[in-house]
Amino acid sequence: MLKRTLLILCCVASAHAAPSNNAADDIERYLSERGIVAHIDQVRQSVGDGASDLVVNAMTFLGVPYRRGGTNADTGFDCSGFVRSMFEQTVGKVLPRRASEQAAATEKIDKQDLQPGDLVFFNTMRQTFSHVGIYVGDNKFIHSPKPGKQVRVDDMRQAYWDRRFTGARRVEPKAEATKN
Repeated sequence: MLKRTLLILCCVASAHAAPSNNAADDIERYLSERGIVAHIDQVRQSVGDGASDLVVNAMTFLGVPYRRGGTNADTGFDCSGFVRSMFEQTVGKVLPRRASEQAAATEKIDKQDLQPGDLVFFNTMRQTFSHVGIYVGDNKFIHSPKPGKQVRVDDMRQAYWDRRFTGARRVEPKAEATKN
């Protein structure tokens, strides 16, 4: 299973990375050095396939540039476009388009109850739910941060994110997702 995951990560990430003679090895080394490979394996062992598939799929988009209003890897993602795309591709749920709407359409959970695949929200624009990411475990989340940056994993304990955390939400498997 891990080899399949690495192959997917390498193939997708190499499509978004600069060409090199040994792109797959470079990507595997990059992911390994940052502990992402080990973390993916831990996630797969600790959560259901749906949540782990969501996190693994999201990881394949590391490095895709931010684009305001962006909803796909070809042109770039904004934060809510990234989350919406990952849920639609991986679990077939169509979430609302905006971060605040995603918060309203999902179930509130306590921060200590976060599991990989849950949504984490932040106040980055003087609005309670102005930024969203996908929790990957170990206090880390993947998101499309801001103009000039790329999809990346950040630690929620960093002072910037810790001060701005506004809530955690869960997309319930049986909940009806809305199309917007």
